[in-house]
This record gives sequence, C-alpha cells and structure tokens, in this order.
Amino acid sequence: MAPPPDSRSKGAGGVKRRGASKSSAGWLKEHFDDRYVQQSWQDGYRSRASYKLLALDEKDRLLRPGMTVIDLGAAPGGWSQVAADKVGDQGVVIASDILEMDALAGVDFVQGDFTEEAVLEEILARLGDRPVDLVMSDMAPNMSGMAAIDQPQAMYLVELALDLARQTLSPGGTFLAKVFQGEGFDAYLKELRGSFKRVVTRKPEASRARSREVYLLAEGFRG
Repeated sequence: MAPPPDSRSKGAGGVKRRGASKSSAGWLKEHFDDRYVQQSWQDGYRSRASYKLLALDEKDRLLRPGMTVIDLGAAPGGWSQVAADKVGDQGVVIASDILEMDALAGVDFVQGDFTEEAVLEEILARLGDRPVDLVMSDMAPNMSGMAAIDQPQAMYLVELALDLARQTLSPGGTFLAKVFQGEGFDAYLKELRGSFKRVVTRKPEASRARSREVYLLAEGFRG
C-alpha cells in the first residue's frame, strides 16, 4: 500500500533526495520504521494520529453515533476518518485545516487559516444552528525548534480552538486539544477548568515519548 498523505506531504517517498541532510534522512527512517505508521498503511488510515484518537476514544468514550463534531487541524484526515466512522450516517463532522485535504465520506471540509476570521465564519456557516457535541483540535504551528517562538504560537492556536468550543458546544459538550507543555500551559489548564466540569491530561501511546505534546480532555461544558 502506498504511504499515507501525511508521509508524502513531508517529502517522503522512500528515496533519499540529493543533498538531504543527515537529520532529515534520520527523520525519514524513524518515520517509516514507526509501528503506527506501518499500521496505518495496513488499516487504511491516512495518519498515525488516528491511533491517538482511537486510544482516547477507547478510554474516554468520546465518539458516539449521531454526534456533531468539529475537527481542527484535520489534514491529512486521520482524526476525521475515525470520527466519521464513529458518528455514522446520522452524525456530522466538520473539519478544517490550512492545508488541503482529500475528500472523505461524511466529512465537510473547510480549507483555510484558522487564525483568520473568514475561516471561523465559514465553519459556523456550515454548522448552522446545529449544536456541537465535541470540538477537537490537533492543531500545531510550523515548528522552528525555538521554544520562545513555537510555544506562544501553539498556545495561541489552542486559545482560538477554545474560543470556538465556547461558541458552539452544547451544555455538557466535550473539548479535546493537543497542547504543548511549557509557558502558558498551567494558565490554559486553569481556564479550561473554569468552563468545564472535568479536565484531565492524556498521553496516548501513539504520542511519541520525547514530544512535549499532551492532550487535554475537558468534559461537561458549563455553557
């Protein structure tokens, strides 16, 4: 089976390009040796990230038939695939990303920069008056490797995701977001606890151990 879109988008095609650095060659080897990457090819998932959501759903029962879900940072579609399968024909999944995403059955996709007001307005327009059960965000900025730049940008994105959740979630709804541990994390956690009845931190097995990413799960939106 051909590599999924998340592999191809990183320039991975199984062939080392002329002039590629040792670090990029090392990344490619690690990526293709990753058991979740290999499993995603076998299972037909677009991304190894699918296994993060599957693990979270198994533990916390996030997804149910008939739900309305918003998926932010969706490309290449790993989470949207899982969500669409779980909510079924009676459910709705609205996905968004700044990158292109190939069409998925049962998923309504909005392409654009979520930091721009027009993209938010388009998501809300697609939603209509439908109450939302789950807002999930796997968004992350393009990482420079400099924490002083990357961390504020990452926190800005999850703040925007929380703003959308507060606008759209029905009372009792759920918010799931990838957050990088560092400056602003504790304040964000406190903010979540003010809007939701229960907030827990999750680190699914498919999340690489060296990564500072964790997933904050906030349940019981106070409305």
